[in-house]
Amino acid sequence: MTDQNPLVIFTPSGKRGRFAPGTPVLTAARQLGVDLDSVCGGRGICSKCQITPGYGEFPKHGVTVSADALSDWNAVEDRYKRIRGLIDGRRLGCQAKIMGDVVIDVPPESQVHKQVIRKSATERHIEMDPATRALYVEVEEPDMEEPSGDFERLARALKAQWGVERVEADLSVLRRLQPVLRKGDWKVTVVLNRGNHDAAHRVLDIFPGFDESPLLGLAVDLGSTTIAAHLCDLRDGRVLASSGLMNPQIRFGEDLMSRVSYAMMNPGGDVEMTRAVREALNTLAAEIAQQAGVAAEVIYEIVLVCNPVMHHLFLGIDPVELGQSPFALALSSSLALDARDVGLAALNRNARMYVLPCIAGHVGADCAAVALSEQPQKSKDMVLIVDVGTNAEILLGNEHRVLACSSPTGPAFEGAQISSGQRAAPGAIERVEIDPVTKEPRFRVIGCDLWSDDPGFAAATAVTGITGICGSGIIEAVAEMRMAGLVDAGGLIGSPEQTGTERCLPFGRTHSYLLYDGRESGGPKIMVTQGDIRAIQLAKSALYAGARLLMDEIGVDKVDRVVLAGAFGAHISAKHAMVLGMIPDVPLDHVQSAGNAAGTGARIALLNRAARDEIETVVGQIHKVETAIEPRFQEHFVNANAIPHAVDPFPELARIVTLPAVSFNTASGGGEGGRRRRR
Repeated sequence: MTDQNPLVIFTPSGKRGRFAPGTPVLTAARQLGVDLDSVCGGRGICSKCQITPGYGEFPKHGVTVSADALSDWNAVEDRYKRIRGLIDGRRLGCQAKIMGDVVIDVPPESQVHKQVIRKSATERHIEMDPATRALYVEVEEPDMEEPSGDFERLARALKAQWGVERVEADLSVLRRLQPVLRKGDWKVTVVLNRGNHDAAHRVLDIFPGFDESPLLGLAVDLGSTTIAAHLCDLRDGRVLASSGLMNPQIRFGEDLMSRVSYAMMNPGGDVEMTRAVREALNTLAAEIAQQAGVAAEVIYEIVLVCNPVMHHLFLGIDPVELGQSPFALALSSSLALDARDVGLAALNRNARMYVLPCIAGHVGADCAAVALSEQPQKSKDMVLIVDVGTNAEILLGNEHRVLACSSPTGPAFEGAQISSGQRAAPGAIERVEIDPVTKEPRFRVIGCDLWSDDPGFAAATAVTGITGICGSGIIEAVAEMRMAGLVDAGGLIGSPEQTGTERCLPFGRTHSYLLYDGRESGGPKIMVTQGDIRAIQLAKSALYAGARLLMDEIGVDKVDRVVLAGAFGAHISAKHAMVLGMIPDVPLDHVQSAGNAAGTGARIALLNRAARDEIETVVGQIHKVETAIEPRFQEHFVNANAIPHAVDPFPELARIVTLPAVSFNTASGGGEGGRRRRR
């Protein structure tokens, strides 16, 4: 193979390589260690290897994908689609051959190791005051002496029996009204919705007699990488099911600005991304209803939280303005609309949607939901709340003042752009420890509670295998390498002579650390490379710089508490986060996890109408700091490249961890990192 061979980039893994023209996509995936299923040996029978190619400009990847990047649709694919069906735009990886540079998305159902969406519901007491409720009423029968319409008499009954002042109904409800009233002998159960800005109650559904059918709502956290949803009972607030899936927009770009660039460079690209995410949400709604054992038609309301780019793309608004100063939103206030207006056909036909307000151009409704969940504006002490994802959103403040910013951490914390990285799935390394004396590692994988040096580990992981390393695993690995003296403060991996272990292997002009070698049993060789260290350094530096910028703005040198929100907060130890310098120095017992705070905020807004008024008021009081135009952000970012930091002291960390004072420079074989520092 030569450098002139086509470049193939797989998402969501981020793995890439060059292959000779005519190489089947499935072959390329296998050679790169991409998680693409196949059980029929590439004969086009099983359909497990379905992939979705992306076409057009991909600035993030530096490629332009032409329409002939893959071989033509063939007879095997045509036969499969005719007989069993194939989603438009999909190809079979065993049949499609690589002919030019191409971006290939592997959908969740084509992955051998299905993704684990780590955004389960957090226990929370929520006062019930939902916008949607079901009321039983007895309606007067029609009378020749006092003629009036059935709907008008229903409205009078609601007012007399429940104090409901104003009522309106969609035409689809009016068409069913008369037969339902008569079937119920003038006794009916009415599903009503009244949002926090609505003057009238809206009839969403009507049933004969006293009906106790499920009355459900969906709280959705629409993230750049994952979409998580909680199915809630609107009568008592119980979470009946939680589920999630990968955001299919990943194939257009792993980070938000890549998706904005895709929309800029590909006419109709925004429409394509809108269609993809709406289809995904319909799929998720149907799956979560099935998981709970109910019909999706009993979902009457959905509350959505998301970042500004996802907000615009979901609503069908071109996000181009968010990609350039002054990062103007088309709409920052909350939004209430019919779910069917945004293509959500899987829910009840009259379901309503509420979208929380955005704070500013790069701080969205998901950050507002975190504020609703964690209430920084009511805190007596100075609290830093960090919701880490592909785009970190940060809140800092107390009862006197709250600031917010977003920081472009990128997808490294999700396991992307890491040499052996993968999304969280069974078989992925998620916990790492390295002995500081022997330099030997031990680890745990998702789906197994045993450590790798425990008896029975091999048998317990025989089914899933050891497939790669996810975000939590790479973060702990880098922190452990720093504590064990394998990495210096500048992020450089030492040579075997410098570190005293043969696990530090030459890797190009630098070194890597061998975490696991499964090649004898047909498994992968999992290493932490110098490139992986750099990716984590860039991500953690952006996160810390954003927090430090807010601290400067509010005039403090330290914070009292740190709250880690999102999947990251639930799966990374405070010690490892502190060793890396991801968060400011605080006592470890002052670092807490909030779980999926954005999802919790969405649940609160779903189950309590007054909470919507509250967060709309709070959002207006939060001051946004724009990292993109703040010169101090770059200064903080550069200083934060060191592990844990080049300038800021970490006395609390020093009380529990002594970081080795090692330095691996060019003269002693340090490679690329030493040259960078010396310049």
